[in-house]
Amino acid sequence: MTATELPPSLIPTLPGSSYTDPQIFAVEQEKIFEQMWFCAVRAGDLAKPGSFRTVQVGRESVLVTRSRDNSVKAFLNICRHRGARLCTEETGEVKRAFQCPYHAWTYGLDGKLVAAPNLTSMPDVDRTTYGLIPVHVREWLGYVWVCLAEEPPSFEADVVAAATERLGDPGAIDRYQIDELSVGRRIRYEVRANWKLIIENFMECYHCATIHPELTEVLPEFAGGYAAQYYVGHGAEFAGEVEGFTVDGSAGVERIPTVSDDQDRKYYAITIKPQVFVNLVPDHVIVHRMFPLAADLTVVECDWLFVKDVVDAGRDVSRSVELFHRVNVQDFDACERCQPGMDSRAYRAGGVLVPSEHHIGEFHEWVTDRLRG
Repeated sequence: MTATELPPSLIPTLPGSSYTDPQIFAVEQEKIFEQMWFCAVRAGDLAKPGSFRTVQVGRESVLVTRSRDNSVKAFLNICRHRGARLCTEETGEVKRAFQCPYHAWTYGLDGKLVAAPNLTSMPDVDRTTYGLIPVHVREWLGYVWVCLAEEPPSFEADVVAAATERLGDPGAIDRYQIDELSVGRRIRYEVRANWKLIIENFMECYHCATIHPELTEVLPEFAGGYAAQYYVGHGAEFAGEVEGFTVDGSAGVERIPTVSDDQDRKYYAITIKPQVFVNLVPDHVIVHRMFPLAADLTVVECDWLFVKDVVDAGRDVSRSVELFHRVNVQDFDACERCQPGMDSRAYRAGGVLVPSEHHIGEFHEWVTDRLRG
């Protein structure tokens, strides 16, 4: 049966090769991850000048650091001399400069070349021209976003607008004060599945009644198959007997003080393409950042963010963390079960989306349009 012969209630998905073909993944790296704003690092992880973190963005390793003037800067993590990787650690701290372990070319926190063996005998080598190659940087929601494109797209149109489009109110996300929250827990997941499968899973709740018993106890409307993201401005309400967004429905911690009354006892989810999920509940925020590394491998870093006083006081947040940790494990297991099927002849032409998943079809159109340029 072809796509044109499908019954009206169903629409086709992308073909299986979209999830398995390394060449398609390479084009996605070039035209999506290397052209769009990419959420790289929690700004609080760069505690002081010299703190750094390296992240994989498309095909590039990017070095994100805090400079002497306390601003955040990002560079391609490549020495300008012979192309060696400058920082081989994922995270760390330097005192004054980054030194290449190959030939000791040394760069200041601002990226400028400050030293190299015999550099004084080469007065024609400009310290700025042969400094590290900078990457565009923005900060929002307490995270550092980077863009590898020579001319980056509008941050407001591509990133901020995704929250406005989902919540229906440009000020709604600001009331969660995400930039002022602290990381209460961070869990890193290695998912043997294509990044698009993870996004598709997050966007729909047709599977919720099947694999998320703890979540549907707290958010009973999810058992009906429609995710909160299906409706603009809609927040899924907590069950009547539930006190908080926790694994057992017990009370959580103090509510974020600026959350409005109409946001209380509700869960909102936002997808910011191409690799961020933001989950909003009254007393904490959960942020997923995806790092697609291969057609069948995606690292997901998940932060649970709470009011600073809660984290500083060492309050027990384990029941809040456990709820979405279970959801993550259940979702990622499902994605890993799907990944082998993408190579099956049964999925050569793809699958189908039911009505509660039709908005995923728009995501597929977006991917297709990006790859076409």
